[in-house]
Formats: sequence, structure tokens, C-alpha cells
Amino acid sequence: MDNEQLTKILSDSIAFTSNIDKELFPKMGVKRGLRNEDHSGVLAGLTRVGDVVGYERQEDGTLKPIPGKLYYRGMDVEELVKGIQSENRLGFEETTHLLLSGKLPTLEELDAVKSLLAHTMPLNHTATMNILSLKGKNIMNILARSVLELYAYDENPDDISPENLVRQSVNLIAKFPTIIAYAYQVLRHDQMGRSLHIRHPYEDRSVAENFLFMMKGRDKYTELDIKILDLALILHAEHGGGNNSTFSVRVTSSTETDTYSAIAAGIGSLKGPLHGGANIKVQGMLQDMKKNVNDWKSVSQIDNYLLKILRKEAFDRTGLIYGIGHAVYTISDPRADLLKAMARELAIEKGRLEEFEFMELIEQRAVEVFLGFKKETAKARTCINVDFYSGFVYEAIGLPSEVFTPLFAMARIVGWSAHRIEELNFTSKRLIRPAYKNVREKQPFVPINER
Repeated sequence: MDNEQLTKILSDSIAFTSNIDKELFPKMGVKRGLRNEDHSGVLAGLTRVGDVVGYERQEDGTLKPIPGKLYYRGMDVEELVKGIQSENRLGFEETTHLLLSGKLPTLEELDAVKSLLAHTMPLNHTATMNILSLKGKNIMNILARSVLELYAYDENPDDISPENLVRQSVNLIAKFPTIIAYAYQVLRHDQMGRSLHIRHPYEDRSVAENFLFMMKGRDKYTELDIKILDLALILHAEHGGGNNSTFSVRVTSSTETDTYSAIAAGIGSLKGPLHGGANIKVQGMLQDMKKNVNDWKSVSQIDNYLLKILRKEAFDRTGLIYGIGHAVYTISDPRADLLKAMARELAIEKGRLEEFEFMELIEQRAVEVFLGFKKETAKARTCINVDFYSGFVYEAIGLPSEVFTPLFAMARIVGWSAHRIEELNFTSKRLIRPAYKNVREKQPFVPINER
């Protein structure tokens, strides 16, 4: 028997070996996807890092949808963002301090955080050369490999004391932008035959500006580009302990493994198209609609095409309108509202207002069309999510789609770090180990000559 025949035998058996009757799950009290019957998440832990709010539980146990709220260390993110914007400042470094320490920094502390991140951002020569040697078409994989390799340069990689965890966290937060930018430059050179540009980050610039500089070069971005990227980083920095990648980091961390292994697990989770890759899908869907909707102001044309998408007759034929719907938010996603406000400014600056207004109309109609199409379901209430506008923002400031999901990781590394530190410093730590019920019938051993 050759390898091809063996592979076919094994793959043909999957339909039998992996098939589990769906009716068994509720019968045995299994919460598929760690979700309750009302679609709320199963309570698996407690945290003081972030909170995602999209509904209120009533006295009768039912859920009442409410406008979405996101809290970082108990602080409303909308209040945080608007406070920073009212003082005409950037805020990702401030958000980093808030999530790691639990409080807003003083002016002196903020200056120290900015300086520390900027001075930690450069890679040493060996790490740089290793990134230049890594091949691959997906930057998330290169990022994960690079993070695991940083273990080798850490003189104390396995120490899980609070002081060492903070040191490692700051190091990773600072180096993610550099790794991602360099990885893209290598991909651009290797896959597209373009010039290779390795730019050393400034020591007196923000994380957002340094990333744009390393990606695009000097004088190739505007002040508004910096501000809206900084805003996107703030909004993606944390989203509670239950999102898939953060939960992956917490599960891995509960084993007391090293920081680099735990963060690599988070990267692997975030890479999945059902988690961090959604904004690329939104951009693909919008490009498809631009080609197939002749009048960008026609409600009927937009509605008809959205219905085709829902009926699996258009775009990727999955039946999904990307950028619409969220696991927790029902009436509104506060991140989307905040990003949309500045996205309009960006659209005006870049001469893309017509395209932005087309997106606004799609947003309005998608929610209505979806509700009409799904009216028979119990949970039809929905809203746009942050992915709906983030892809447009990244594209408008001149960033390629290859870094859209890595940008998510570049922000979320802050939340991952905060949750890892919390997981390892509980008063009573416990290995996360849920149960699975085996539903395979027993079978006897059969001698090989009788099979």
C-alpha cells in the first residue's frame, strides 16, 4: 500500500470517526462552543482586566439587548478615547499602561512608558537576520515563529514572577510592530520581487508612527494616518477574557509554561478567519459589491445584492455578511462607532468620501436586510462590528492586507499580556482542564489475521 492509498483510507474514515449526533450535546448538557442556549458565554473565569457588555440579564433569566460597552480596567473605552482626543494626543502607550497596571499613568509615568517602548522596539542583529531568513506567505505564522525564537534571547525565559512577566510583556509589546513590519518587507521582497527596506525605528516616536515609518518610509504618511492607526490599536488592545485568542493565552498560561509559548498560542488562535481575519473578508466583500452594484446610492440594488449574499448566491457563497454581527454586542459595537467617526475624516482627506458613504449605506441596509431574512430566528438582533470599518481604514492609510490581522495582534498583545499576568497571579491558581464526554461505543480487540 502506498502513501496515497493510506491517506485515502484514513481520510475516508473521518466521516465515521468524527461524526457526533448533534442531539447528544443538549441531551448530555454540553455547552457547544462554551455557549449557553441563549447564546451567552459559559462563565469560565473571573477577571479584573476587561469587560464586554452587550446585554442585561432580566429577573426571568432572559437577555435584554443594550448599547454595547467596552471597559478597560473598569474604564469606559469611549470615555478613554474621547478624553485622549480632547487633549489632541495619541493614546496607545497610555492604554498599555492602563491595562498592565490597572490605572492611568501620570505625565511622568506616561513619558517613561513611551520612552521604554520606543527604546525596546529595535531588534538585535541576530533576531533581525533570522526574520530576514524566514520564508512564508502568512505574516501571522512568521510572527509566531519569531516570538518563539525570542525565548532563546531571554536570559530568564521561564521565570513567572510578576516582575519578569512585566519585563517580558513590555518587550513583546514593543517588538511586535518591528517584527511585523520586517516580516512584511521580507514577504514583499521574496514574493513580489520588490526592494527590501529594513528601517530602524525612531527612539522618540509613538508605536503607531514607528510602524507606519517601518512599513512605508519617511514622509509617506500624514498626521491623521498616525492618529487613526493609534485609535485602532487602542480599540483592539483588549476584549475580555472570553475571546478565543485571550482564552487560548489563559489556558496555555495556566500550565505555567513560558510567556513566548503562551503568546504564540494566542497568535495561532487570532490567525483563524473566524476570529482575527474578518476585516480582510469585509474588504473582499466590499470590493465585490463595488463591482456588482451599479448605483452606490440605490437602496434596492444594495438590498438585492445583500440578499444574494445571505442566500449563498454571491461573493464567497457562505451566506455571511462580513462585518455584521457579534458574539456579545447586539445593538452597537462601541469600537465600530469610535472608529467610524474618524474614518469619515480619513475618507475626506484621501478623496474616498463616496466610497465611505457607500459603506455607510451598506451598514444601514445590511442590518435591516439581515433582520428581515433571519426574522424566524430567536436571536436576530445584530449590529456592525469593528471589522466593518477597520479594513477600510488600514487600506486608506496605505497598509497592505497582509498586515491587517497582524495589526490586530500588535494591539491585542497588550490584553494577552495583562490576562497572562492575572492568570499566573491568582491567589489560588488552577490548571484549566474542562471535561469531554466520550460517546464512542466500546469495541473488542480483534487479532490482526481476523480483521
